[in-house]
Amino acid sequence: MARAWSLKARPQGMPKHTDFAMIDLDTAALGAGAVRIANRWLSVDPYMRGRMNDVKSYVPPFALGEAMQGGAVGEVVESNDDGIKVGDMVLHMAGWRDEAVVPAAQVQKLPALDVPPQAFLGQLGMPGMTGYFGLLQVAEAKAGDTVFVSAAAGAVGSTVVQVARAKGMTVIGSAGGAEKCAWVKSLGADAVIDYKSDVPVVKALGQAAPKGIDVYFDNVGGEHLDAALAHANMHARFAVCGMIDVYNSGAATQLKYLARLIGNRIQIRGFIVSDYMNRAEEFYKDMGGMLAAGTLKREETVHEGLETMPDAFLGLFSGGNTGKMLVKV
Repeated sequence: MARAWSLKARPQGMPKHTDFAMIDLDTAALGAGAVRIANRWLSVDPYMRGRMNDVKSYVPPFALGEAMQGGAVGEVVESNDDGIKVGDMVLHMAGWRDEAVVPAAQVQKLPALDVPPQAFLGQLGMPGMTGYFGLLQVAEAKAGDTVFVSAAAGAVGSTVVQVARAKGMTVIGSAGGAEKCAWVKSLGADAVIDYKSDVPVVKALGQAAPKGIDVYFDNVGGEHLDAALAHANMHARFAVCGMIDVYNSGAATQLKYLARLIGNRIQIRGFIVSDYMNRAEEFYKDMGGMLAAGTLKREETVHEGLETMPDAFLGLFSGGNTGKMLVKV
């Protein structure tokens, strides 16, 4: 029987292993227009924490006791659709399990780019698209801008760093620990802040960007957002992708520099990557060009086996990943 992870209890604060339970899935008969997929790679993403709460949001909460969902790449092993063949590698959203039966309309054949299949769960998938469109469309970043990126060693942040550099911007990243900071620097960042050091982020950003910042790409919230407000230039643009600092604790950003929003005409805009899914072809064309030019680097943190899915997920909140967090089934 296929197996999947379910949510056994809604987490209070930081999730625990006991909040998850493995369940068996009945072997579903394949209906017309459906495909059966053997999952090879599973995505682990911070947004999944929000789906564990029973609250109204842009995606429905996970139902207790039922198979969870998330990005996955797998191989089609059975097909009742003329457009999808056995052996095709596809991207879909029936993750957190080893096998999935889904309508063919809900899967995407992997684009013809010279990368391993799991790259389409990271830099060339949803996280990469989030960074790309968040930087260039939401924040309207342009050549000559100074860009500050929090969680710059993560899947989204590392993409933002590289796209910004490729487009002629000055980039300041923030990461935790000397090893991650060195990696972000190797991606082309002009300066990197170690938020785990004794220097407050607001002070470190002032030292790294003495002339201020024009763009802030927010993955963290908390003191990073406060620091960005403190050093934002006139007409600065903030693209707010995530706030991992507050997902478990509920601690609010202090916003003690919020008054600068007025005088400096700062624009702060939240967004969801689904807003730009209809522009995927544009994304793949531009990123494919950067890939061919050798300007993109990827890093992955891989956990082996479906059993490790909760470990991988919890690792997102303790700095356990460099680049994209993945589970190899």
